[in-house]
Amino acid sequence: MPPPKVTNRALTVILAAITLDAVGLGLVLPILPSLLKEVSHLKNVEGHFGLFLAVYALMQFLCSPILGALSDRFGRRPVLLVSLAGAAVDYLLMAYAPSLWLLYVGRVVAGVTGANMAVATAYLADISDEEQRARRYGYMNACFGVGFVVGPVLGGVVGAYSTRYPFLAAAAFNGLNFAMGVFALPESRHAAREAIAPPRLNPFGSLRWVFGMRAVLPFVLVYTIVCCVNQAPIALWVIYGQDVFGWDTATVGMTYAFYGLLLAVSQAVLTGRLSTRFGDRGTLLIGLGFDNAAFLAMGAASEGWMAFALCAPMAVGAIATPALQSLLSKQVDEDQQGELQGTLVAIMSLASVVGPIAFTWLYGATKAAHPGVAWFVASAIYLLCFPVFRFGREEKRTAVLCRKPP
Repeated sequence: MPPPKVTNRALTVILAAITLDAVGLGLVLPILPSLLKEVSHLKNVEGHFGLFLAVYALMQFLCSPILGALSDRFGRRPVLLVSLAGAAVDYLLMAYAPSLWLLYVGRVVAGVTGANMAVATAYLADISDEEQRARRYGYMNACFGVGFVVGPVLGGVVGAYSTRYPFLAAAAFNGLNFAMGVFALPESRHAAREAIAPPRLNPFGSLRWVFGMRAVLPFVLVYTIVCCVNQAPIALWVIYGQDVFGWDTATVGMTYAFYGLLLAVSQAVLTGRLSTRFGDRGTLLIGLGFDNAAFLAMGAASEGWMAFALCAPMAVGAIATPALQSLLSKQVDEDQQGELQGTLVAIMSLASVVGPIAFTWLYGATKAAHPGVAWFVASAIYLLCFPVFRFGREEKRTAVLCRKPP
């Protein structure tokens, strides 16, 4: 039976929902350290901040396949609506949580409901022809990027009045999302009759096959290193900026927005052009070089304007990830692309669990002696990429030479 007919309104609504979801997520980032200090009565909350980030990522990793399977079984719309309603209630809980453990409970629930991105992606696939999917996934990533630029700015401004207000704003955005879904979002597929197979619920399943692919394994190891090191700015930016540069929440929000804009320009303008000229390997090395230099400079920076300036090389360094993804995609056959992408998503999720805990712990342990040590260590970890990289198979030069600039 074919899926229900949907219109362009469905595309508009789901993209708007993704944007609002990203705004709600970004709203709370600038004020998290201040809120943790407020409810825990601790002066140093680096460990809790890293764990707070990791708990969210862990629940997303564990629950994304579950929500995806439930949406296959019962339809996309009910799973999206339940998750959006749950997120709105959860942000209200965190807005009034009087203790640290209740904040952690709220963060766990936020990670569960945040796993609805898997359902939103499946919804886009349902309403798009094969030739439309790449373009619409690009729209989805752009909308998430816009929301994640707007969210921290709003969170920084609102959080200057109270650390609780960004959670109330996030609850309002998710409530608006829920209302849009109820009144304007049609179902994109018929519910399935088959029961959910237990293997589909295993988030580690996509990691198994890669260990039998010798041509892919070196590049996957490099991807793992890059994903872990990329957690350093995510974990350190807020607490480092507040401790070392004396940033307030509004300034933190502005730095997020500034970096997000530079990142969008870098991804849109540089990646394709550099990959065409230097190949995926060359582009990867350029990205790693810029990121490595930026981390070293960040560890030595003594003024806040220096961190603003370093947003530019960090944004250029972000071209390493899409170049590496392209390089990886050329190492497997077409019928293995789905498994590969599932593996990369799983690795990114696990890095988002391990990285924040490791870097915030390291920062807390070394900041008294030198607060920049964590940045120097992140730079040193990057060096592990190069010996592993040498064992990778040469990319298919014809694939690179045939690529056209965007």
